[in-house]
Amino acid sequence: MKIGIVLSGCGVMDGSEIHEAVLSMLCVNQAGAETICMAPAADQMHVVNHISSEPVQGENRNTLLESARIARGDIRDIGTVSVSDIDALIIPGGFGAAKNLCTFAVDGAECRVDPDAEKLISAMLDTGKPVGALCIAPVLVAKIAGGKGIPVQVTIGNDAGVAGAIEAMGAVHVECPVDRAVIDETHKVVTAPAYMLAKSIKEVAQSAKALVDGIMGLAGK
Repeated sequence: MKIGIVLSGCGVMDGSEIHEAVLSMLCVNQAGAETICMAPAADQMHVVNHISSEPVQGENRNTLLESARIARGDIRDIGTVSVSDIDALIIPGGFGAAKNLCTFAVDGAECRVDPDAEKLISAMLDTGKPVGALCIAPVLVAKIAGGKGIPVQVTIGNDAGVAGAIEAMGAVHVECPVDRAVIDETHKVVTAPAYMLAKSIKEVAQSAKALVDGIMGLAGK
């Protein structure tokens, strides 16, 4: 079984949350499946200094090249990945999911989605192949599904502001503790809070395992 991992850079403030990405990959591997990492071949929204938390003026980084750091160079341009290449898809969180995969960090419910990411995620939903998302990444699924008139159930934990935006996009938000996942069996979407609620890497691991267990269960049906 092949599970796609959609990365959005390298680092929580401007890319993929590294703990969430790596723990998702570990859980997939432990479940006996293969990971196929991918990312858009486009520039990040911006670059953030992860010590000061401030944007770095005049610096640009490519999302695919930065994501390759997490994937140890074994990564594909998401625009070259077809729904037939994978059995399921997982999107770790981090602000890159809301800045580089879509513009939720700036535009909220009115966000735009990276065209290549939207094409693949939309095809996964259309073909009934499982899609998983951690932390803030469920907003991406909510936007795409909502645009297709699919009232998908997702969670980001219990943040009222983000939950309201998810509802405004046409999805249904379900509150969820950090060690559980919300499984929408009808639409084959699995989401878990991870660092939206987690206070430690151990709790992120619990979220990642709950999500991957849900994905593997749906992929086997």
